[in-house]
Amino acid sequence: MSNERIAERIADSAQEAGARIAVAESLTSGAIASALGAAPGAADWFGGGIVAYGSDIKHDLLRVAPGPVVCASAAEEMSRAVREMFKATIAVAVTGAGGPAGQDDRPAGTVFIAVASGSGVASSEFHFDGDPEQVVEQTVGHALRLLEGALAA
Repeated sequence: MSNERIAERIADSAQEAGARIAVAESLTSGAIASALGAAPGAADWFGGGIVAYGSDIKHDLLRVAPGPVVCASAAEEMSRAVREMFKATIAVAVTGAGGPAGQDDRPAGTVFIAVASGSGVASSEFHFDGDPEQVVEQTVGHALRLLEGALAA
């Protein structure tokens, strides 16, 4: 299923629930926000997002604790911070080593995705194959599916 179609379903669910969504992105560089922003009625439910590509931005703006940023705790902290900043009902955050090289002792293709909502924060670790563009595409798809699932819960 295309990311566009998943974003359309997220739009329907968010509008039905009266939810507000926010995103914090690193390796995807705004691709998740772009997909959501292009979905129907985005002005009604999409609060926006932050692209925090540099580790210093993750630490300073999104309150990620000092240390590695390619880890579950960084994704979790990013999702909590952006949810609070945008007064969102639900937020998704992604961080990882898109490639071609690894980062923070993690191999290329290692990605962490976290979703924060009123019921807490859940994170997942993924290992994607391919070049950086393919890793980004897979990350966007998984982040959208996790967001969709959290909206349905």
